[in-house]
Amino acid sequence: MKRVFKFAMPFLQASLVKQILVGLILGMALGLTFPDAAKSVGFLGTVFVMALKGVAPILVFVLVMSSIANQSDISQGNMHVKPIIVLYLVGTFLAAVIAVGASFLWPTEITLQAAQDTVATPGGIAEVFGNLILQAVDNPVHAIASGNYISILVWAIAMGAVLRQSHSSTREVLLDAAKTVEFIVRLVIRFAPFGIFGIVASTLATTGLEVFAGYLKLLAVLVGTMFFIALVVNPILVWLMIRRNPYPYTLMTLRESGVAAFFTRSSAANIPVNLEICRRLNLPESTYSISIPVGATVNMQGAAITITVLTLAAAFSLDVQVSTATAIFLSFVAALCACGASGVPGGSLMLIPLACGLFGIDQNTAMQVVAVGFIIGVVQDSCETALNSSADALFTIAACKRADRLAGKDISD
Repeated sequence: MKRVFKFAMPFLQASLVKQILVGLILGMALGLTFPDAAKSVGFLGTVFVMALKGVAPILVFVLVMSSIANQSDISQGNMHVKPIIVLYLVGTFLAAVIAVGASFLWPTEITLQAAQDTVATPGGIAEVFGNLILQAVDNPVHAIASGNYISILVWAIAMGAVLRQSHSSTREVLLDAAKTVEFIVRLVIRFAPFGIFGIVASTLATTGLEVFAGYLKLLAVLVGTMFFIALVVNPILVWLMIRRNPYPYTLMTLRESGVAAFFTRSSAANIPVNLEICRRLNLPESTYSISIPVGATVNMQGAAITITVLTLAAAFSLDVQVSTATAIFLSFVAALCACGASGVPGGSLMLIPLACGLFGIDQNTAMQVVAVGFIIGVVQDSCETALNSSADALFTIAACKRADRLAGKDISD
C-alpha cells in the first residue's frame, strides 16, 4: 500500500488547476481545428463521467456514515462553540436560498446530452415528497448500484447514528474506509484534465463556441452569488451578533484568510491561517481550536451555492418545471449536501447528483453536470473555498465578540 501511495503522490500533488487549463485549451484547439478528430476523443470524456458515476455513490455512503459515527459533542464544555455552529448552519442554508433566487433571476442553461423523455418532471412539491419517500426506502445495495442518492443518504445517516455507540476500533475502521475512498476519488479527479479535454473537444466540434456562453453565464451567477454572500449576507449575520460595524472583520478575514484559501483551494490547508487570525485577536483558544477545524467541514456556503446553481441549471436545461416550494426544499437539501461535502478539490460537485435526483434527473445526466462543474472549477472552486474559509474565521470572531459584549467587555480592537 505504501508503494502505491509513493507512486501516486507526485501525480496527486501536482497543480490540478494548471492541468485542467491545459486540457481546456488543448480541447478547444482540437475542437475548432479538427472537428472530426475531436468527436472521436469524446471517448475520454465519457470514461471520466463513467468513473465519476462509479465512485460518487460509494463516496457519499462511506463519508456520511463515517462522519456521523465519529462525531463528538463539539459544544460540550464550551458555551461559545454552539453559537458558532448555529452561524455555520444558518449561513450555509441562507447561501443556498440566495443561490435559488439568483438562479431564478438569471436562469442559465448548459449543453447536456440527455433525451427529454428520460427526465421525470415532478408535478409539484407533493410529488417531490412522494418520490423522496419511495427513493428513501430503496434497498441500499440497489441504491448504490443505481445511484439513488436519497436512499444512500438515508442509510448512511441511519447506520452512522447506530455506529456511534459501537467500539472505538469499529469507528476507526470507518475513518480508514473514508480516507481510502477519498484517496480513490482524488485519483479519479486527477484524470479530470483528460476528461475535460475530451468533453470540450467533442462539444465544440458538435455545437461550436456558443456552448461557452452558457458556461460563462453560469460562472457569473456562481461567483456573483458568492460575492453577495461574502459582502452582504455574512456582514448582516455578524452585525446581529456584535451590533457594530461588521466590515472591518469581514474585509480582514477576506483579505487574510480568503486570499490564501483562493490559491490553496483547500479549507483544511487554510486552518493554520484561520487559527493565527484568532490567536492574534486574543480569542479564547478553547473556542477557536474547535470551531475552526469544525468549520472546515461544516461551514460550506460556497458548496451550497455550487450545488444549488448547477442543479437548477440542469433543470432549466432539461425544461423541468421548478416550483417555489420545490426550490425552497432544494435549499435544505443543498445545505445538507454541502455540510457533507468531501474535502478533496471538487468535493462539492460530487454531491450534485443527490440534488438532481429531486427533479427526476437521471444519474448519467447529473454526472455530465458534474463534468461541467470541473470545466468552470478553475475559478469556481477557488472562489468557493475562499468564501468557506474566510467565513470560518469571521463567524468565530463574531461569536466570541458577542460573548464579550454580553459580558460587558469592550469588544473594540
